Amino acid sequence: MKKVKDQKAAKRAKIHLILMSLFLLSTLIWAGARIVAAVQFELGCASFMKRAAGANTVELAKEELGKALTFARENNLTEGTVSIFLQNPSNDMGFWYRNMTAAHDELVNMPEDASQLERTNVLMKLRESLTDNTDGSSSVIVPSGISIYPNNVAYFWWSTISIVGVTVFFFLWAVAYEKASGKKILTTNTLVIQSK
Repeated sequence: MKKVKDQKAAKRAKIHLILMSLFLLSTLIWAGARIVAAVQFELGCASFMKRAAGANTVELAKEELGKALTFARENNLTEGTVSIFLQNPSNDMGFWYRNMTAAHDELVNMPEDASQLERTNVLMKLRESLTDNTDGSSSVIVPSGISIYPNNVAYFWWSTISIVGVTVFFFLWAVAYEKASGKKILTTNTLVIQSK
């Protein structure tokens, strides 16, 4: 009778191990998809924003910011929000896009006979509106999670289900494996408080 129970536990352990592996694979694919999306956004938009913010001439800044705006338009990053639960103003893509457009318009409308001081002021204003210089480093201001828009909710549920699946099936596998083999995988450490 014990042998039959051990065989059933071993079979359950194998099934749980397979399911845990599938959820782990799903988690790894999710992470890979996030990395690919982030790199695509960095190469197509954020890097041009950084170059525009660091440009020394109005013409160069206008050209680089124009490339970032083209990427935003082609990928429908002109309105909406990347928030899932709370509508945080920093995640408003409409404001982000309008801010970049206004900065680009200011560069385009710069008079040819503008003084060097006016040009420098516009470039400084552009740098301040595109980058955040907190913590001693400079980073481009973009809504968090913009690289996976409009699939933010799908990515959230994908990651949640995958991670919960890995966790649940790991524990189910461990319990079934312990029953089948008699070896301990899950142990509890007890905290002993010693009084002085």
